[in-house]
Amino acid sequence: MICARMASPAQIARTVAVGAAVALAISACSSQGIQLSKSSAYRTGAELFATHCSGCHTLSLVGAEGSATSVQGRVRTNGPNFNFRKEGYACVLYAIQNGGFSGQIMPQNIVVGSDATAIAHFLAKYAGLQAPHTPTIGSSNSCSG
Repeated sequence: MICARMASPAQIARTVAVGAAVALAISACSSQGIQLSKSSAYRTGAELFATHCSGCHTLSLVGAEGSATSVQGRVRTNGPNFNFRKEGYACVLYAIQNGGFSGQIMPQNIVVGSDATAIAHFLAKYAGLQAPHTPTIGSSNSCSG
C-alpha cells in the first residue's frame, strides 16, 4: 500500500503565506491609488475623479485606466486620456454639466455643485502632465471636442 505524504503544518503555513504575498502583489500592481497627499487642496477632486470618472477616463495620478489603449479597440464609453490631454477649469466644468462635448456618451451632471468644481479644479491642475510640449501661437479659451 502506498501512503500519500502529508504536508507538515510549517509547509502549509509557508504555502499560505506565499499565496497571500502573491495575491497582495498582484492587487497592488492593478491599482495604483491616488498619488496625492491627503492634505492636498486637490485631494477631494482626485477622490471624486477616481470614483466617478475612472471607468471611462485615464489618469495615472489616481490609478484610473478607463480610456481606450488603441483606436481599433475604442468604444463609445472610452473617454479622453487625461495623462496626455490638458483641459482648463471652464471646459471640464462644461463637460461635466453638459455630458461631454459634441454628443459624447458622458452622463450629464455625473457630479454637481462643489463635487463638480472640485473635479474641474483637479483636472485643470493635473490633466496633460505627460503631453508633449507643442508650441502654439496665442491662447484659446475654447473647449476641445
